[in-house]
Amino acid sequence: MDGTTVIRLAEPEDAESIAGVHMASRTATMPYLPPPRRSHDQVARWIRDVVLRECRTFVAVRAGEIVGYAALKRDLLQDLYLRPDALRQGIGTRLLEEVKRNSPGGVSLHVFQQNAGARAFYEHHGFTIVATSDGSANMEGLPDLTLNWSPTRAR
Repeated sequence: MDGTTVIRLAEPEDAESIAGVHMASRTATMPYLPPPRRSHDQVARWIRDVVLRECRTFVAVRAGEIVGYAALKRDLLQDLYLRPDALRQGIGTRLLEEVKRNSPGGVSLHVFQQNAGARAFYEHHGFTIVATSDGSANMEGLPDLTLNWSPTRAR
């Protein structure tokens, strides 16, 4: 586990850094996505005005920099992204553990069917597939899966 990274609640002034993590992660880990249609400033505004207001958002901070974030809206994990240089260091696991602690009744999420790395990560952490979709409900139009984690199933 990564002991030099602190997990804390996000603050409005974190929006710019979170946007950078969001954009860098999607570009590096999901090359099948269409090119971004939103600028960094637009994504930062969305993070500040929507994500941070509607979601309980946690950030992973290492050496004073945000290297990852997770956004939880009630029992739905909206986002969990890491900077590409922060992958495979236990930071995603720590963010997910924080999400689980804040989801005593369980948590669900959506993941693109093509995203084998994310699927393996979530399945490793006890999530199971509960539904599939043709992608008509997501902005990218890509087939996705709904995964769920239940604390009763985890025992």
